[in-house]
Amino acid sequence: MGEYVHELVRALLQARGADELAVFTSSWKDRPSPDLPLDLPGARIVDRRVPGRLLTLGWNRMAWPPIEWLAGRYDVVHAATPVGIPSRSAAVVLTIHDLHFLRHPERMAAEMRRDFPNLVRQHARRAPAIVVSSAYTAADVQRTLEVPVDRIHLCPPGAPSWAASVRDRRRNEPLEHILFLGTLDPRKNVGVLLAAYRALRTHVSGAPPLVLAGGVPPSAVHWQDEAVRPELAGHVHLTGYVSEARRRDLYARAHMLVLPSLDEGFGLPVLEAMASGVPVVVSSGGSLPEVAGDAAAPVDPADIDGFTSAMAALLEPEVARKASARGVARAAAFRWDRCAERVRHAYASAVGRRP
Repeated sequence: MGEYVHELVRALLQARGADELAVFTSSWKDRPSPDLPLDLPGARIVDRRVPGRLLTLGWNRMAWPPIEWLAGRYDVVHAATPVGIPSRSAAVVLTIHDLHFLRHPERMAAEMRRDFPNLVRQHARRAPAIVVSSAYTAADVQRTLEVPVDRIHLCPPGAPSWAASVRDRRRNEPLEHILFLGTLDPRKNVGVLLAAYRALRTHVSGAPPLVLAGGVPPSAVHWQDEAVRPELAGHVHLTGYVSEARRRDLYARAHMLVLPSLDEGFGLPVLEAMASGVPVVVSSGGSLPEVAGDAAAPVDPADIDGFTSAMAALLEPEVARKASARGVARAAAFRWDRCAERVRHAYASAVGRRP
């Protein structure tokens, strides 16, 4: 979500014309990076020292305080989440990347568990525009939340600007590991990946280590325990949350990215990997087949043998080379300037529908 907001703002600024654009952030202790004004030149940075949890509680439970009190008056207020930001006069646009929180609230935490399932339907039905990142989510929003299709705007993210430099590195640096990237929450289906990797080690002599890169919530403790069992100990590495620089390093040295998710609203690591020349193995969960296109043959999320075979195939240099080329070509279809153009259209539509 953070990556989508940041890159979208940058693209909007580059194509904004006469628009004024502000970025709003609120926290008691976390301040924006000092480099943010340089990274987003032309944006007004509105930083309020109000605890984020307190502010979202007020917004979600009491629709107070209005954003005008905190950031001034604007024609559009774009929420990064499926729950709107209260406003006295602006058209409120929502972002819905997926509805997994509605089907499995027990897997969520904090605000997503407390408020989203109770509020998303009413907020979505009254929003003049909803931004989604995949056709899969667009259909889900239309069907599940009963939102008319003309208020749903498909705005896929773009490939990262740094991908070409990672491709250059991959030509000169050794490949070292198989990569999973993402928070280790239940829907990421890491248990199946560990089982498939265990089988891979029995079938492929000298199989590279598996790196699980991303935050490790309490629900992932059992996966941590499994990773240190004798047959996997020393071969599976959990990094915890990784910085952007570290993420690029991991892509530069990855034989492949494997994302076996049960459900995904988009799957940004797949796009990042393809653009970086990293072959991908994806499940058939959610939007992943849509994003990967012909760069990967989707595997059923429960098919351990299927993931093992797919990983083994990509350890063959010629197979990997062809998969990499297909991924780079596929990633080229995703551009942030196109995303910004579509989001700008959503804003104009929302203003036209504003009461």
